[in-house]
Order: sequence, then C-alpha cells, then structure tokens
Amino acid sequence: MPAAAHPLLEARHVSKAFPGVQALDDVSLAAHAGEVHVVLGQNGAGKSTLIKALYGAYHPDRGEFLYDGLPVRLGSPADARRLGIAVMFQEFSLVPYLSVAHNIFLGREFPGRLPGTIDRSRMEGEAARILATLGAGLDPGTPVHRLGVAQQQMVEIAKALSQHARILVMDEPTAALSDPEIQRLFAIIRTLKAEGVAIIYISHRLHEIFEIGDRITVLRDGRKVAEVKPSETTMADLVGMMVGREVSTTHRHRFADQAGAPVLELRELRAANGVQGINLVVRSGEIVGLAGLVGAGRTELVRAIFGADRIVGGEVRLRGRVLRGGPPSAVLAGVGLVPEDRKRQGLALVRSVQDNLLVAGLPVLFPSRWYRPARAARAAGDLIARLRVSTPSARRLVKFLSGGNQQKVVIGKWIAAGSRVLIFDEPTRGIDVGAKAELFALMETLVRDGAAVLMISSELPEIVAVCDRAYVMRDKTIVGELPRRDLSEENILRLAMHHAARS
Repeated sequence: MPAAAHPLLEARHVSKAFPGVQALDDVSLAAHAGEVHVVLGQNGAGKSTLIKALYGAYHPDRGEFLYDGLPVRLGSPADARRLGIAVMFQEFSLVPYLSVAHNIFLGREFPGRLPGTIDRSRMEGEAARILATLGAGLDPGTPVHRLGVAQQQMVEIAKALSQHARILVMDEPTAALSDPEIQRLFAIIRTLKAEGVAIIYISHRLHEIFEIGDRITVLRDGRKVAEVKPSETTMADLVGMMVGREVSTTHRHRFADQAGAPVLELRELRAANGVQGINLVVRSGEIVGLAGLVGAGRTELVRAIFGADRIVGGEVRLRGRVLRGGPPSAVLAGVGLVPEDRKRQGLALVRSVQDNLLVAGLPVLFPSRWYRPARAARAAGDLIARLRVSTPSARRLVKFLSGGNQQKVVIGKWIAAGSRVLIFDEPTRGIDVGAKAELFALMETLVRDGAAVLMISSELPEIVAVCDRAYVMRDKTIVGELPRRDLSEENILRLAMHHAARS
C-alpha cells in the first residue's frame, strides 16, 4: 500500500533526559499507513525511551506528536490506546497468575449478563481464535506463569493484535520464537500492512529488516543518525551506523582444533521435566552448541544439569565425579548458568550492579566469611572494567542497565564465582550487535583459558558461527551430533524437524 500524504503518527524533535543521561536528543520519526518502519540501535541508543514516549508512558522534555497530521497530547497509555496505538514491549507486560485469555483482554474484558461479571467463555473463545492465527497451540485458560518464554511471547503478540490497532509498535517480537513461528508472524505483519496498519518494528536480528522492513531509522546515543530504505543499504552499513565503528559479525576467530579432557558428561540422563536418554560431552577449551526448535527440551536439559529440575535417572559427571544436589552444589562444583530469562532468573533487579556481580562469588572472595567492603568494591570494579559494563557506578541498581549490560553482569557473576563450566541459554536474546560481538569475544577468551561452554541459541547462524560442534534436540532427547565440518543451518534443521536416526 502506498504511503499516505502524511503519516498516521509522527514524532517531531523529541528529547527526553533522565538524571545523568540524555536518552533522546532531537529525534524525529514518522509511521505511515501500510508500512513497516524499523528502528535500529544498540542497547541504550534510546529505542525503549522513544517507544514509551509514543505510548504516553514518558513525557518528553521537548518536541511534539502528530496523529493524522494534527497535534495530539500523549499524556498516558490510555491516550495512546484511544488513538489506536498498541505496543508490544520486549519485557513482557503480562500478569503471571491470570490466564492467557485474561492477559490478552486485560482491561477490555467482555461483560457478562450480570453487572460486574465477565463472559469468560466468550473471552476464551476470542483468545483461542487469535492464538490460532499465530499457530500457537495454547489453552486460553492456562495461567501465564506456567508458560515458557517463547509461549509468553506469543501471548504478548496476541494481546497486541487483539486491540485492532491502527499503529502497532513491536519491540523484539521474534526474540524467543522459532523460525516457523517467525514466518507466521511475518505473514500476519504483511496482512496488517495490506489493511493499512502502520508498524514500528524493533529488532536486533538484522536479516529480518531486509525481509519485512520498508524504512529504517538508526539511533545512536539518543540521536537519530540515519533514515534509509533497505534497498539503499547493507547489513555492514547498518552495523557501522549503529555502533559508530566497524564491528566483526563473524563472531569466532579461532576454533578448538583439539579440545581438552571431558569436563561435563551426561550419561543416559532423565529428568522429571521430561528430558530422557541424554548423552552429551563438553570438553575443556570448546564451545558446544545445543540446537533445536522451541519446545525441543533445551532449557529443560540445562535446568536438569544445573540441579534446578530433579534428575530421575542417569547421571551428570563433572571432571569424572557424579554431580548431585541442587543449584548450590552445582555452583560450588564450578557450574554457572546464564538463564534465558535474565531478569527473573539471573538478576536481583532491585540490588546494585556490585551486589549482583559478587553474590555467587562471595565464598571465593571471602573464604573466611568476613566481608570486606573495600575488597568487594575492588573486585566489582575489576569485573566492570573487564566486561566493559556501561554503568555510572557499581552502586547503580541493575534494573536501570540496558539488556546487553545486564547480560554482562550475569556472566560476571559466574566469573567472580570461578565457574569453569558455563551454560548460556539464549545469551543474545534482546541485545544489540555490538554487545553480541563482545559476548562472543568473551566466550572465546573463556574457552581459550580452559573453560568449557555449552550454548543454547535459536539463531542457527550463531550456532554455526560460534560453536566447535553441536548437539541437536527434538522431543526432549538428543537426535544427533554435528562436528565442526558438518555444522550448517541445513543439517541442524534436518535433525530438528525430521525423524532422522539418532546418533
């Protein structure tokens, strides 16, 4: 659909500052009907602040908004919703103990026959219809807290679609989705475009931009540095605009020609969460991938290794010794888990950067159990410098950091604890290309120093670019192992999707 004479929604010269930070500086952006306008930028570039300003959650210090060419005041999210603006945030805005259907229609429930009641049957039926368009086989009556991250992502998408918005803002909508789910979402986006919906789309997956984007705005350090069409640019150009410098996107510089001795071994492992018959080895000095479609059992497997879910058969061996007990035993044995959901499972959001960095390493730093503030401050400062954590102070609450910097803090926690087996579950989810490059460089340093890394990623190019070899899971078991010479996206998908013989 050709763009209208004027945008559906326009931000003009918007600026927003917080104490010590200029989050937005004279940013302008226009969303046209029937167009996907992609907003790119590193973590901390100002994307989230811009979204919240468009949604009325933040009030800009300067600038104005126009809707259908007329000035409007976006004083609250209610103002935005009345104008037909819907936002799907990267950080889920779901109520854990309410049902899927109730979350989708929260605040817009269907009234029942009696005053003050809700027509749950109608609400669940409509929720089921929307979920079916997404190909999500979810029970609308299931409480959200029982769902995995990918399933919660689908609920968040369904919630946004249920509002029949004229302007739809999508912040990292594919971050936790498998390739088939992403393609279904893209088909829905194309339908919405044809219906005249204006879409503002944020993603760190650059290849997506060239598949569905019509225009691209690039933000850096709170300022708009470029607006281009996908046909006028390249992925390398976009990376350069985002970070202001050249960044390697090949990820791995040197692979393990000859790995060391086995560090982590799983022998016919079975767990209460459903994983079964798992045989796996990770050696010193190598990065081993764990691939598979969403629901294949990858997260369940690493939770069992870490002791978070009960083992019912087989064994986990660490340097030849059987590992027993829960997470405390795993941590003491030198195992660290960087979880898929870093905010809920990896961080204490209302504690400082220093507290989060040191919490797992306190027995290592203070074996006498006598806490020394000066030593703690030095240790935290050293980790902040080593990992290049962008924070004004070690005392800053970790919830105020960008996603990439929060991820560095989670990793730093296990470095402080002296972990030599590091498990990364979707480590690049929601972080920008510059932070990804730093993360993979850090992994390479860790294995070069003798650590062993097991990495889950739904982004198959990452598995291929980073790992020395990979195991592929389907139906909560391992269906194949791919050595470096055979490690390709095609071979991973062949094992993950089809009934190949187990190796």
